[in-house]
Amino acid sequence: MEVKIGVQHAPREIVLESGQSAEEIERAVGDALAGKSQLLSLEDEKGRKVLVPADRVAYVELGEPTTRKVGFSAL
Repeated sequence: MEVKIGVQHAPREIVLESGQSAEEIERAVGDALAGKSQLLSLEDEKGRKVLVPADRVAYVELGEPTTRKVGFSAL
């Protein structure tokens, strides 16, 4: 699952590929924005954690993983 996180006062968004389900990510985002947690904590496919202060989250965009096409086409 591709996750994009916009952070206030940061020029770039955080992009990660997560092995978590959309429901798990939504629950983590909801808990952080509701004040149940001070940090939005997500884990990427390699096991690394991404921590964002909950009060700095501008938006979270969930999408399907992007597949890269490799190969050659006939002209």
